[in-house]
Amino acid sequence: MKNLLKLQNFFKVGEMIVHIVMFKFKEENRVLNIAKVKSKLEKLERSIDELKSMEVGVNFNESDRAFDLSLYSTFETETDLKTYAVHEEHLKVVELIKSVTTESKVVDYLLE
Repeated sequence: MKNLLKLQNFFKVGEMIVHIVMFKFKEENRVLNIAKVKSKLEKLERSIDELKSMEVGVNFNESDRAFDLSLYSTFETETDLKTYAVHEEHLKVVELIKSVTTESKVVDYLLE
């Protein structure tokens, strides 16, 4: 039994990479830009094989600490996340996001 546990730990059965990003948008055309970015992000799931799942949510919390839009995505490996990061379609969306946001925060972690 101990050997089986060691093997499971070695191969990290059932793990995946989670990538979360939150965005604060500029006030100018804020609602329109949030909708546009949400739509563009959601389309990435169909064009990037390494991206296993994605949820994009628009915030309704009016707190000063709140961000406007969040992205929750999953990948099988860290290599897949790195491939996604430099993928041509992703970079197009990143360019748009940089032009309409004031701030972003990211966290990447291993979900066991």
